[in-house]
Amino acid sequence: MKSVIHFLIFLSVTNLSAQKLKNFSVPKGYTQIAEAKGDLDKDGKDETILVFNTNIKASYKQNPEGISDYKRVFYILKKENSSLKVWKENSDIIFSSGFGFYPSDNTLSINIKNNCLVIEQLFFTNSRHTQKYKHTFRFQNGDFYLIGLYDHFEDTCDFSFTNEINFSTGQVIVDREYSSCDDETKLPENSHKEFTHKFPALIKMNDFFIGDHKFKIPGLKEDFVF
Repeated sequence: MKSVIHFLIFLSVTNLSAQKLKNFSVPKGYTQIAEAKGDLDKDGKDETILVFNTNIKASYKQNPEGISDYKRVFYILKKENSSLKVWKENSDIIFSSGFGFYPSDNTLSINIKNNCLVIEQLFFTNSRHTQKYKHTFRFQNGDFYLIGLYDHFEDTCDFSFTNEINFSTGQVIVDREYSSCDDETKLPENSHKEFTHKFPALIKMNDFFIGDHKFKIPGLKEDFVF
């Protein structure tokens, strides 16, 4: 019995050490652009997510109008006593403030649904194409993991492509719809595929970068890139 008690005490101390958090204060020059609250670890207490435009130059530029491009960052904060402490920090998942063809039209939303963190982003890749991403992360086994993905790429006239993944079940959806502003254009065939793909493991939130992963789509020449 004593050995069991000692083991439980050891686990408790280890967990507290692993969860040691630092006090949060808004860095100088940061501007808050979004906020969400909700329970992410099912402990009955709400976490706070804050998203900021930073004053740190982004490592890339995709702004044809020459608008300054700066990193964005979000913090997941836990409340301890009367102060907020940093639980997680990430600047890789969300695009920079000057990203896209029309940076002023970029949209970003962040919320908590069913104890999961949901991040949605939409931007123009050129004057006719819009790209929308929705990523869902769940806290489990001591970390945040990517469990859901929605990717929609659309042209004003020619096509509407949708990719979806449920990483928990391995279910994948690939949908391709074609249209045209010109009635005489011969259109490719629409296609809709649903299949199961075996993923080696769930991807941790802080190990995920959009576009770094891919796998073959059965029956199609293209890869599923996410």
